[in-house]
Amino acid sequence: MSFFVVDIALPVPLLRTFDYLPVDGDSQENYQPGQRIRADFGRQLLTGIVIGTRNTTDVPRDKLKPLLARLDDQPLLSAHDLRLARWMADYYHHSLGDVLEHWIPTMLRRGAALSEADEPGWLRLADPGRPVDLKGSKQTALWQLFAQQPYIAHKQLTGKGYSLAQCRRLAELELIQEDTRLPLPELPSSVRAPLPLNSEQQTALDKISACLGRFQAALLEGVTGSGKTEVYLQLIDQVIARGQQALVLVPEIGLTPQTVRRFQERFNVPVALLHSGLNDRERLQGWRQAREGHARILIGTRSAVFTPLPDLGLIILDEEHDGSFKQQDGLRYSARDFALVRAHQAGVPVLLGSATPCLETLHNALTGKYLHLKLTRRAGKARPPGMKLHSILHQPLTHGFAEPVLSAMHQHLSRGKQVLVFLNRRGFAPLLACKQCGWMAECRRCDARLTLHQYPPHLHCHHCDHQQPVPRSCPECHSPGIEAIGQGTERIEEHLGALFPSTKIKRVDRDTVRTKQAFDELFDEIHTGDPCILVGTQMLAKGHHFPDVTLVVILDSDAGLFSADFRGMEHSAQLIKQVAGRAGRAEDPGDVWIQTLYADHPQLNLLIDDGYHALALSMLRERLDQQLPPYSYMAMLRSESEDKAQAQRFLEQARHLMQQWLRQYGKKDAPLTLLGPFPAIMERRNGRFRYQLQIFCPHRQALHQALDAAVKQLEGIKGFSKVRWHLDVDPLDTL
Repeated sequence: MSFFVVDIALPVPLLRTFDYLPVDGDSQENYQPGQRIRADFGRQLLTGIVIGTRNTTDVPRDKLKPLLARLDDQPLLSAHDLRLARWMADYYHHSLGDVLEHWIPTMLRRGAALSEADEPGWLRLADPGRPVDLKGSKQTALWQLFAQQPYIAHKQLTGKGYSLAQCRRLAELELIQEDTRLPLPELPSSVRAPLPLNSEQQTALDKISACLGRFQAALLEGVTGSGKTEVYLQLIDQVIARGQQALVLVPEIGLTPQTVRRFQERFNVPVALLHSGLNDRERLQGWRQAREGHARILIGTRSAVFTPLPDLGLIILDEEHDGSFKQQDGLRYSARDFALVRAHQAGVPVLLGSATPCLETLHNALTGKYLHLKLTRRAGKARPPGMKLHSILHQPLTHGFAEPVLSAMHQHLSRGKQVLVFLNRRGFAPLLACKQCGWMAECRRCDARLTLHQYPPHLHCHHCDHQQPVPRSCPECHSPGIEAIGQGTERIEEHLGALFPSTKIKRVDRDTVRTKQAFDELFDEIHTGDPCILVGTQMLAKGHHFPDVTLVVILDSDAGLFSADFRGMEHSAQLIKQVAGRAGRAEDPGDVWIQTLYADHPQLNLLIDDGYHALALSMLRERLDQQLPPYSYMAMLRSESEDKAQAQRFLEQARHLMQQWLRQYGKKDAPLTLLGPFPAIMERRNGRFRYQLQIFCPHRQALHQALDAAVKQLEGIKGFSKVRWHLDVDPLDTL
């Protein structure tokens, strides 16, 4: 047998692949790109992916280790998947092995077999028309079920009240036998007909339908309630008719159940689901359903963008502006940007939907790079809500509410409608302080104050998750006069209970909705239509349809008006418009009251008077003047260490190395701008000091050439073993 080595990508941070000897007795033909293997790496046992084989290696033969096992006989990932993973590793300057881990579910990463997704069931053996000797009505009814379908999962039978003993009795008669198969999503007993489209919806559908079968990026910019989802549904109907699959990405787990329900009611095909709320086995099942072509529609959150789909015909990103499409740790990828690359390589269209598109997407649409589709009016008889800015400067408030706002809430509730109160702050109060000496409850590990929670009582840092008991007296002066300052959703819920004693108050935030079941139960209660007040954070803002909400009250709308992040106003405006869009989505008109200390703020007034699109155009002009994205390309090099000086010195060294490289190889027509290093806005988080170096360039290729050189040099820097660092390409925030 001739000598060869296997080139393996391992999930380690090193930007390289590794040579291994084959498993003893294996031939070179046994190893194909995309297979999983088990390898010994240092003191770890890792699951890696085969990249290829070679007959030569630079590693001395006595240093080569043999692979421990080959886990797949056939490739788990296709050549297309590997090309996409290579693109992602190159673009984000990340380890290929780390990138490939995102392509496969957790159970497969741990070495499980594909068959572990299978579930037990029963397969019909006999002719359903043949006479059989059955005892009792239960056995007869069970056999009649098998007469209607040849295979039934065991859990379906137990769900219908049949026992294992009854199944075994049919097996003894050689009517059925035990079998295991991949479970498939149940199909609906009937499907709903498509809704009629208005002229704008029909035009958008026709234009994107004409792109099926080829790559085209399109922005569907539609006001909240304009019927974007109906356009998605009718477009997917055409994709399924072509024998293809559709991938639908949503930003939040909370959106997934209602989205799945709506899709399942419309299509007589399996709809698979992938999100972090599923257990490992359920994720493997959904992944296989999509990969093997059983599921014609895959709905999922950010990570679903990696799922293999052999018949991919369309990608849809709903709420494309949402920040949750950007991974904020590890591999800091953007699911939106990767979806565009994946669609381009597959030759299929990608549709980005939003009422408040991010400025990069809007810029691409305005310059003709993307197809720009607009929905300017609400679907059906719904009308846009009326929006009012209410100044609370020097005005008396009752538990945080202005009197005109409370009056409006009473009016809408008296008409049997629902009211939504938005405050993007969890807990009871954002600050616990002593009114005698000025002590404030602060996190020991972050430059942040602890949030007071009442249910159960504790102080909580929402940055590092540190928790501690609530002191009975001031730790500094021992005065009993400590008090909660400010308001969170818990406190607002308590105050509203006193102000509206006969009205149900429902709070929706990370503390009340921890599981998928809790989310479903709460939203089923809301959709009964009974008068109530919904209190919540941005979980309430994202795409939910509440037909009985006719009033939205936005508290503390000023948080993003003066942000140190250049995207702060953009994110704040998106949130305000998304929350406001929950009002008046049915036939009853809606109102939105926004309490603010800055009622004369020009950008806030532009948003209220002329809408998000007008404000976005104004912000784009500002970005152009300052040469900020989308008019330049950006990356952020961040460092963190328990030693403040070390974190800063590491980035100073990084800046020096980059400047040296630029002097030698940099292009004069593609200059790089380096800003920093300087402390992050929250300098200390989780006990580590954080610094950042911002990098801008007008040309994407020149930026990545410099980043590639920088990363390779930084890996070799000595003396900074206690410094963690990472590169964030196209960062979502600069805080």
